[in-house]
Amino acid sequence: MKKTYFCIRNMNQRKGYKDLKDTQKKKGRGVRPWRELRFFGRVWRVIWVTLVAVVLFTWLQVLLGGFINPPLTPLMVQRFFQQVGDDERPVRFERDYVPLDSISANLVTAVVYSEDGLFMYHKGFDVRQMKMAYLDHRNGRRTRGASSISQQTAKNAFLPHSRNMLRKGAEVYYTLLIEAVWGKRRIMEVYLNIIEFGDGIYGAEAASMHYFGHSAKHLTRNEASQLAATLPSPLRRNPAHPSPFFRRYTATIESRFSWGKVDIDHPDPRKQAKYDEKEETLWDFFKWYIEKR
Repeated sequence: MKKTYFCIRNMNQRKGYKDLKDTQKKKGRGVRPWRELRFFGRVWRVIWVTLVAVVLFTWLQVLLGGFINPPLTPLMVQRFFQQVGDDERPVRFERDYVPLDSISANLVTAVVYSEDGLFMYHKGFDVRQMKMAYLDHRNGRRTRGASSISQQTAKNAFLPHSRNMLRKGAEVYYTLLIEAVWGKRRIMEVYLNIIEFGDGIYGAEAASMHYFGHSAKHLTRNEASQLAATLPSPLRRNPAHPSPFFRRYTATIESRFSWGKVDIDHPDPRKQAKYDEKEETLWDFFKWYIEKR
């Protein structure tokens, strides 16, 4: 009888120990150790860890970029190696960061009217221009520029210049981030400090000193219009080599000053309300794009 009781008690103790161990295992099962994972489990672990790391890294980039100017951009590095590999191009690197208050309001007005007329009102993307650019491309016409200032800033600050869907997707992602985190004023400030105005010439201050011999704070309407006319193709046309087309385009931009100066801190509430009524989102563009395919 005693022996039977002892056996039963021993079995119950073992069962209880096993249940306790299983319970502890279930409670502590958060992330399984690498050695316990099978092949596909390890692949999945690498994928999600990589994705989390990329998201955290990009958020850190954007958060720091809200108050720290990038020491270099991917385009600056690309241009340097292109210059080194071409005997006919001088190796040049001119750049001087200045706050937006030290850049003439004439240049802000000129780049908005030439590059992105709705910069103050959209949320990073001018969907109407994107649709028109796609139709031009599909119909074999010369493709117009559809990238907003926010998109150009995201591309120039964080990404190498290349033509592929992966880079375009990353540009959209970074554009959404900087619109949410930086705001229009910081986007414009970074844009005017890193954009290319000539081979190895980056930012408004360096361009103003290089072409006109004075600070960007004192740019006239004509000088600001010349710099804005440079932006679509800074390696082919700039104030140092003004072609007839360049002069006409400069005059066109300068004539738009009659529309009024752009106040980066105080957008027109009536224009904002009017734009909001007809605003199209990226999702609207994707649906429209699928229908047109």
